Amino acid sequence: MDNQNFNFQEPVEIQNVSSEVMSKTFTARVFSWMFVGLGIIGLLSYIFATTPSLLGLMYTTTDNVITGMSPLGWIALLAPLGLVLLMGAGINKLSYPAMILVFFIFSALMGMSLSSIFLRYTMGSIFSVFLIASGMFGVMAFVGYTTSTDLTKFGSLMLMLLVGIIIASIVNIFMHSASFSYMISFLCVAVFTGLIAYDVQKIKNIGGQINADGSTTGKMAIWAALSIYLDFVNLFLALLRIFGNRR
Repeated sequence: MDNQNFNFQEPVEIQNVSSEVMSKTFTARVFSWMFVGLGIIGLLSYIFATTPSLLGLMYTTTDNVITGMSPLGWIALLAPLGLVLLMGAGINKLSYPAMILVFFIFSALMGMSLSSIFLRYTMGSIFSVFLIASGMFGVMAFVGYTTSTDLTKFGSLMLMLLVGIIIASIVNIFMHSASFSYMISFLCVAVFTGLIAYDVQKIKNIGGQINADGSTTGKMAIWAALSIYLDFVNLFLALLRIFGNRR
């Protein structure tokens, strides 16, 4: 009788261990893609910002001050949104190599677009804010991965607040209110800090329910990496608007 009970319980234990291993493997894969994307963004933004001929393809400048945007600049600014929609809608239709290609194109365009921060803020403040954002990201990612609390409702609240922020930002385009923009930046910090924990927990849960191999898993890892590194980029930009030293 004792042997029968032992044999009955053993597969459950093996299944739990397997699920935990799959979750860790998938999460590691997601973060690997995230770091690749951030590397592309950082490299291209710096190259474009420090190469006058490339910068001239993006912006019109006077004494290193951006005074206008070229057609390529508008493409780099707006096209990433279309690529996000393409990846989200086509995750079941795009092949794994196609997802990788779109991810690389998205990261490259983001890097080109973010080259403007090197003209608006000092290098020292960019580096300092990057360290602050990295520390906040690391803490919230750890919280999201280790907490036993279900963050689904919390994440839904953060997403609703994000929609509100987008609407407020559009309104402020016409208001041109510096104080309102400052308040929006603080809200962005709070929302994207919360979304990091929520998204990391979601990634962990997805990883425990899928196979470790296969093109579908690979595509899901890229899509998850996109969401988590957008959280980081937006957190970094919000902190930069608050604490960055302008040139």
